[in-house]
Amino acid sequence: MKTALPAAVLVLATAAATAAVILPAATAQTEAVQAAPALTEPAIRAQAPAAPLVTGLPDFTRLVEQVGPAVVNIETVIGARTAQRSQPPMDDEQIPEIFRRILGPGFQMPGPGQSPGAPRGRSLGSGFLISADGYVLTNHHVIDGADEVKVTLTDRREFTAKVVGSDQPSDVAVLKIEATGLPVLRTGNAAQVRPGQWAVAIGSPFGFDQSVTAGIVSAVGRANPYADQRYVPFIQTDVAINRGNSGGPLLNTSGEVIGINSQIFSNSGGFMGVSFAIPIDVAMNVVEQIRTTGEVRRGQIGVQVGAITSEFATGLGLPDTRGALVSSVLPGGPAQLAGIEPGDVIRSVDGVAINQSSDLPPLIGAKAPGTRVRLGVIREGRERNIDVTLSQLEEATAAGPRQQGRPASPGEPAASNVLGIVGQEIEAAQRRQLGLEAGEGVRIARVDGAAARSAGLSPGDVILRVGRTAVGSVAALDRALRDVRQGQTVMLLVRDRTGNQQFVAVTPRDGE
Repeated sequence: MKTALPAAVLVLATAAATAAVILPAATAQTEAVQAAPALTEPAIRAQAPAAPLVTGLPDFTRLVEQVGPAVVNIETVIGARTAQRSQPPMDDEQIPEIFRRILGPGFQMPGPGQSPGAPRGRSLGSGFLISADGYVLTNHHVIDGADEVKVTLTDRREFTAKVVGSDQPSDVAVLKIEATGLPVLRTGNAAQVRPGQWAVAIGSPFGFDQSVTAGIVSAVGRANPYADQRYVPFIQTDVAINRGNSGGPLLNTSGEVIGINSQIFSNSGGFMGVSFAIPIDVAMNVVEQIRTTGEVRRGQIGVQVGAITSEFATGLGLPDTRGALVSSVLPGGPAQLAGIEPGDVIRSVDGVAINQSSDLPPLIGAKAPGTRVRLGVIREGRERNIDVTLSQLEEATAAGPRQQGRPASPGEPAASNVLGIVGQEIEAAQRRQLGLEAGEGVRIARVDGAAARSAGLSPGDVILRVGRTAVGSVAALDRALRDVRQGQTVMLLVRDRTGNQQFVAVTPRDGE
């Protein structure tokens, strides 16, 4: 009769057997090393590793002991009133996961069998104290739509919080609890944050209070194309962030808050090494405005801008791809009054460089309406400075009218330009519907050229400019394109069928 061996014995036996198998190979390897010729001293020095730039590992225990008591847990109660405004129930598989907020009421979907008006339950987030008399900072999406907000301190005291104010464009919310003598976190200088420095997060992922994670800053001034917060230059880190960390502090090694953990980039809904935090200076600007005026006001110059590719730089005669390309100017807005035109490239604001188009909105949005700024602009290859007085930002609530292009009939002429674009006059009624002035724009009736098709042009789009030349008729379009040659990049200012206006670069080539 066989007796079963304990699991531990089996593991040891397996390990021993493995060692017996690999021992001869190891011995042979040792003999080979001994037989190798000895390295000379210069060769040894040449192969010696470089001195490490970072020595030892940081110990965050003192930091956590000192700042931990100022980090709070936030619980929101989402009731029937909010559920009635929500979308129909969704399965987890139906929720887009290319980019998901760490934690927010929007992902607490009603379960099977619940009516649309049934309570949606609770959600958890994090926050931190910014004043001894009970002001708490967290994310807008943590408390958005909540009927009740509860704040729990590390000493287990619970408070019902009042929402002092909340700002969706920055994803910042300010709460107030009735207490005094509370521990407070110091704010750091987000402008001094650099990639590669250590960062620490404290929060309540999945409801596990006072969880500490650490990593490094991966990038600063990061624009997130999947986020709604285009006025926030995010701090990107590899600090482990999960649902429930939303609203918690991102700290430097001095225990100062440098950001508010807000979002993650994930294909699964969980942490994948890419986390985003709102810089603390952006958040405190919002806090100050909410506490003093009850609202957040942002400046605007009244332009739409786009990125500059290498092809755009060639077409515009720019030395490089830095800057923000102006594609449209708000009628009667600050930019138009100051003389900014479509095709201008904004390279700086008050001496601060604009390296990419996403740098401009947060820089301007952080300034108060009425502020006078100096824009460094390149126009037709020449640099100039233009002073602009900011107005108050009013977010657009709807896109322009949708128009459908009419297919060209067989009797229409072929394109007379190398781009293969056949133009069509726009009737007065259509101009009014499109919001165009008299003599502005030419509709695309047909696109024959592969170059134009590759640029995304299609029938129904309206060409407003060729380079800096405005076109308002088919004849004017043909004249503007008449001298374009193969291999030459031409910039077209186009308003598409959704009302979006932007420059596109088209480069015709032989065989297209």
